[in-house]
Amino acid sequence: MQKTLTVEEYRALREGVEIVANDPFGDKVLRLENGNYLKLFRVKRFVSFARFWSYSRRFAYNARRLADLDIIVPEIFEICRISSIRRSGVIYKPLEGMTLRDIGSTLDEETILNLGSLYKQLHEKGIYHRSLHLGNVVLNSNKELGLIDIADLSIYWGRLPKRLRIRNFRHLSRYEEHRRTIAVHCDAFVEGLKGLDELYVRKLFVN
Repeated sequence: MQKTLTVEEYRALREGVEIVANDPFGDKVLRLENGNYLKLFRVKRFVSFARFWSYSRRFAYNARRLADLDIIVPEIFEICRISSIRRSGVIYKPLEGMTLRDIGSTLDEETILNLGSLYKQLHEKGIYHRSLHLGNVVLNSNKELGLIDIADLSIYWGRLPKRLRIRNFRHLSRYEEHRRTIAVHCDAFVEGLKGLDELYVRKLFVN
């Protein structure tokens, strides 16, 4: 069920929040006073498909699907629409831990091996994440990996086809700091993949 917020309700909700992320168009992610996050999505045209299947709805839908597939994702509390600022939003409990991008150069081989295992798990379960990179993977205190920023993905029946697996790897390699991180621990990453696309991955990240 999607809730519609008036401009007054949104202003009250926004009062005292921490801005976690923004862009030239305004706020993107807000940390509410209770610790939950409000992620906002811009709706470019209100008379469009996006009005009925907004990014906030996709985020919530994907969270449920991924949780059913045993992928660690944020817990969704509510989706909303804020017509006055042309935004849709989703309120969720953020994952505990740090993104692999924030951990940076101190990432160890065990974590990179687990990252390879996560890629294998996603690919085997037909999950194509269009913006999968180290900034969208969270490491928790139990050394488990979870996904954030999950609005832009698709779930297919059966194993992900090779062309889409390659796209996932290419997207990761687009970021030089991410490519270097994988290159340093490429053996561990490949071990986590358990042979899936090993030759391509080594060529992409090492050569």
